[in-house]
Amino acid sequence: MGYSSRYHAASLAAVFLALAIGILIGVGFGDNVLSNTKKNLEASLTGDLEAARSHSDQLAGQLNRSDEFAQRVYPVLVRGELRGQRIGVVALGGLPNDLSTDIENALQPSGGRLVAVAAVREPPDIGGLAGELSQTRLSDLATNGDSVEALGKGVGRQIVLGGTLLDRVRSRLLSRASGRFGGLDSVIVVRQQPTDLNGQDKTATGRLESGILDGIAVAGAQQVGDLDFVSGQVAMVFALRGAEGNFGTKDTADRLLPEVLTPSPGLPPVPAGTP
Repeated sequence: MGYSSRYHAASLAAVFLALAIGILIGVGFGDNVLSNTKKNLEASLTGDLEAARSHSDQLAGQLNRSDEFAQRVYPVLVRGELRGQRIGVVALGGLPNDLSTDIENALQPSGGRLVAVAAVREPPDIGGLAGELSQTRLSDLATNGDSVEALGKGVGRQIVLGGTLLDRVRSRLLSRASGRFGGLDSVIVVRQQPTDLNGQDKTATGRLESGILDGIAVAGAQQVGDLDFVSGQVAMVFALRGAEGNFGTKDTADRLLPEVLTPSPGLPPVPAGTP
């Protein structure tokens, strides 16, 4: 059965007409779908944002209450624990602004006294130090890493006990020094090594730091760090009293706080209602 050209043309016209109608309907329908979808998405995002803001406000309120609680409890927890102790600060590298003031404030209720602060220059002035010690066994600082470490050990020991070596190299070794070294019970160590050290500077700095820390330990002083939060201040006080371990919030910490030690002998009971 054949088809005439007129029938064929009419059929094609009908097909194109149907397509055109479909396209027009689809465009209108699609606009409505897109419009509704956009409105629903905006409403959903607005709701999520409002919920997130509300949750953020709740967390901020909880944090403020937690901080207030910690600040009020801290003096009671550490009251008199370091009574009579002479404490020094040794900063390896930079000394953050107002750190000594923060430490003094943290020590105040414990009875400990901050009596000396030193910031060790990094990288060390090896040439200048070698010149100061040219007539001693440490004259080969520029070529002998063992001598650099030995210098650090002697300095660390004399920070705690006092001595002439520290006096001799003080201006070359320290970028900042205040108070009176010697006769220290404890040392708070702050480490802020420059990040751009390399080669010989990095090696010399590392060996000097290692020696200083060893010297402090050999002299028998407690050494602690980490004062970022009130928990760090509590840990500092009890570590200075003899608690062993790594405390705080850093990756190297074993736990947040040490076990609370027994009260120091001779302390009067804390009066009820003490803030």
